[in-house]
Amino acid sequence: MQKPSFSFIDLFAGIGGLRMAIESVGGKCIYSSEWDPYAQKIYSANFKDTHCIAGDIQEIDVGEIPSHDFMTAGFPCQPFSIAGVSKANALGRKHGFEHATQGTLFHDVARIIAFHRPAGFLLENVKNLLNHDKGRTFSIIRSVLQEELGYEFHYRIIEARHFLPQRRPRIIIVGFREPTGFDFETLMLPEKDKVTMSSILHPEDGTENPEAHYTTGQLATVNPKYVLTEKLWRYLVAYKEKHSLAGNGFGYGLVGPNDIARTLSARYYKDGSEILVDRGNGLTPRRLTPRECARLMGFDDNFLIPVSDTRAYKAFGNSVAVPVFRAVAQHIKPHLTALRAAQINTIAAE
Repeated sequence: MQKPSFSFIDLFAGIGGLRMAIESVGGKCIYSSEWDPYAQKIYSANFKDTHCIAGDIQEIDVGEIPSHDFMTAGFPCQPFSIAGVSKANALGRKHGFEHATQGTLFHDVARIIAFHRPAGFLLENVKNLLNHDKGRTFSIIRSVLQEELGYEFHYRIIEARHFLPQRRPRIIIVGFREPTGFDFETLMLPEKDKVTMSSILHPEDGTENPEAHYTTGQLATVNPKYVLTEKLWRYLVAYKEKHSLAGNGFGYGLVGPNDIARTLSARYYKDGSEILVDRGNGLTPRRLTPRECARLMGFDDNFLIPVSDTRAYKAFGNSVAVPVFRAVAQHIKPHLTALRAAQINTIAAE
């Protein structure tokens, strides 16, 4: 077995999308934290040699987390108390990240970085983080990481459409403890929209084996349970027409094999309206199966889904587009490896 190039921890781990990306370039995951029990179940099923998954990161002492070279974290976006920071500034008090980020989940990312000082980190969030609270949230995050904790700070918004048939822009933040030659703009990405829904939809022609209750029979046709009822379809059509007349863009999204889907969300289990598969011939459309959702997020067909459809839809909707982060991980690796080698040489010299 090849010796791991570096160690990393996986915070807000979800079902392991970021872990898969970092492991693909030689990283060894030595610690994971995820609070949702159903995401934990999926994670454990697919990383069977893993350590025990820690729960709520807010309740974990930083000293319990092992030293590591790298951190990944897909932390949720929350508002920060600008008023408190402004008051501290006015009074001439040093507030620091403890004050600026208190009560948010980013606070836990910051306290772990401050304690362990990893060589680098990768953080992921929705595109709107950049403009959240009129840009104040992103400004505090950048200030904490760059000015207070002393890390290089790089960010870029990348669309899943470079790799997968899905409109899914995400902001990716990368930081290094020491100066590097890292440049996000030199990361070359495939042309958008070259991969279409045909790559993830069940072919229903016998070329794939039927799977559990997702597909059935010799042709592995999609289980009728995923087809919308006539009543629900009429409601969605009327809802879209109503908002179209009002000049709004609300409503269902219908896709065929040659299309690109909207963003898969954690609410997909409710009615599947953002991504409905057109069955043609005047038939009511259907939802994606959980397996198709997995493919839409870049998970291969060996990825186990040991939970109900509802839980699976939520899990994949909250996950990351794995191929995007594989590309980012490849771009990060030489810089991280160089920092780690320099640290080892410094320790040896001492």
